[in-house]
Amino acid sequence: MTKKLLSQFSLKWNPFLKNAPIEGLLISPQIEGFCRLVEQTMAQFDGFAMVSGISGLGKSVVLRILRERLEGLRDAVVRQIERPSSSVADFYREMGDVFAVPLRPHNRWCGFKNLRAQWEAHIDGTLLRPILLIDEAQDMHPAVLNELRLMSSTRFDSRQILSVVFAGDQRFPEKLKHETLISLGSRMRRRLLLEKRTPKELLEILTHLVTAAGNPRLMTPELRTALAEHLLGNPRVMANTAAELLMMAAEREQGQLDEKLFLEYSGSPRPHTSNTGSRRSSGKRKSC
Repeated sequence: MTKKLLSQFSLKWNPFLKNAPIEGLLISPQIEGFCRLVEQTMAQFDGFAMVSGISGLGKSVVLRILRERLEGLRDAVVRQIERPSSSVADFYREMGDVFAVPLRPHNRWCGFKNLRAQWEAHIDGTLLRPILLIDEAQDMHPAVLNELRLMSSTRFDSRQILSVVFAGDQRFPEKLKHETLISLGSRMRRRLLLEKRTPKELLEILTHLVTAAGNPRLMTPELRTALAEHLLGNPRVMANTAAELLMMAAEREQGQLDEKLFLEYSGSPRPHTSNTGSRRSSGKRKSC
């Protein structure tokens, strides 16, 4: 959104876009508790953690919040995988890149040793384990997941040298039930299941978004209630709809978003009028 449009609505940022700053997000007690637990334990101790739920409920947002908090820890090493669907060879290439370790994909044993040596040296020097964040984990190949499990521990699985936080939709927990991945699933020490929000929760989120962005009167109370009650309990769907309404209001130079705008956007039928003479020339009856 341009500075002109931000000025038009008295906003510091667009509250409905995915790149809204973290300070503009409403963090639920459930998410706060999960992030605090990971922050307090995973860098200093060990383990795997998982955030799951259907699309649009905020899994990636949790990783954003978590990354910012973990990077606030002194000497913390926090990295992320950008391409979860990689083959084993490409997975090693990316791991070498994100941890700045020269690797030869055709020599996985050498890469395996070099990565583990770096992680162990970091633990010895800081007492903190490196942490790897992986979004869209449902797309990861079972062979890659097992490779990650094996490289993350030493001393007959008694010492974890890398902590990993996965985020994936409902397919990821199901994938972990497969016999080839049961070992990894049993190591998930922290789990956060995101569920559909209630209308009350969506209303709280929407109110917080516009207030944090600088204009609590951006939407009428009636519009906020309508969005919270009609958008499937999904924060992403609600934010996308609100973003469309904001652009419609900008085009019309309308200073506030209201319920009439939402009715036009959603294509709701207009009230019938007394003028019934406007039938189509084909003579067909209009559908109700």
